[in-house]
Amino acid sequence: MLSYFLKKLLYAFFTLFGVVTVVFFLFNILPGDPARMMLDQNENSEQLLAIKKKYGFDQPKGRQYLLYLNDLSPISVHSATEGDYSYNTDQKYSGAVLFSTSNYSVMLKAPYLRESFQKSGKKVSTILSETLPNTVLLAILAIGIALFIGVFLGIISALFKNTWLDKTIAIISTFGMSIPSFFSAILFAWIFGYLLHNYTGLPMTGSLYEVDDFGEGRHLMLKNTILPAVVLGIRPLAVVIQLMRNTLLEVLNQDYIRTAKAKGLSTAQIIYKHALKNSLNPVVTALSGWFASMLAGAVFVEYIFGWNGLGKEIVDALNTLDLPVIMGAVLIISSSFVIITILVDLIYAYLDPRIKLN
Repeated sequence: MLSYFLKKLLYAFFTLFGVVTVVFFLFNILPGDPARMMLDQNENSEQLLAIKKKYGFDQPKGRQYLLYLNDLSPISVHSATEGDYSYNTDQKYSGAVLFSTSNYSVMLKAPYLRESFQKSGKKVSTILSETLPNTVLLAILAIGIALFIGVFLGIISALFKNTWLDKTIAIISTFGMSIPSFFSAILFAWIFGYLLHNYTGLPMTGSLYEVDDFGEGRHLMLKNTILPAVVLGIRPLAVVIQLMRNTLLEVLNQDYIRTAKAKGLSTAQIIYKHALKNSLNPVVTALSGWFASMLAGAVFVEYIFGWNGLGKEIVDALNTLDLPVIMGAVLIISSSFVIITILVDLIYAYLDPRIKLN
């Protein structure tokens, strides 16, 4: 177990290191001066120099890269000279100093994703912490819908193989997989949020928290999650149905299932106690990939429904070339993929004892 986790941690480190390197150089070779973007129409030579010094834009690209790695690293080195980019200030870094000398200090801190170019120096970590939970909630609800309904319909489809019921479920799942998310989002918003609003009570747009008309505070609006969660869950639902059906049919032909039938167990007992867990591995694989991709791929759905999530934030940052926000979002999504990969391996071991972690 220990060797497994050490290997996975090493894999995670090199994966994230590669992502950080690619992201940094990709966005730093783009045309344009970030300092000029931040000042917009109010630039002058003194302000331009001050901005470049504050954010390290006056340094060569190689040194900027090292400073970026230093910002992201949980253990970082900081200059003791006030005015240097890596000088330790409470506004930038949050953590504890391990030890210090007259010239440098070593600090244990949270990764520093820098500040937004467009939002008055607001920290990227603060921006992402305000939007990421909304997207995670939406993704969890969508995956939950796909899992429970998809597994149920997949079992029904397998038990009634080649009947009209099986063919009907296959047509519905194929149709759901074929519809792009942005089209189904428009369709659902129009039908259930506009035409049938008096019956459903669901709005066309809205986020998890909304400010009332009098501006007296934010209110939790759980009903706003229904339409975007259903739309996001349609495509993974179609995949789960087909995976569950095909895998369950394969498992039901195994020798130990025949033995269970010979013992006189009912179909429900065979499915629940023996076949179901061994049929879920492909489903877990598919849903883990869908969940991670939803953190970045919910862009159109969030925009159409006005959902204040990570996808919408990425689009806004792209429109304004807010590079630190884009880079921070990419790193968050990459980290999510790595974490989910490790969790999926653990789930595999639970679902199928034949799979060993080593």
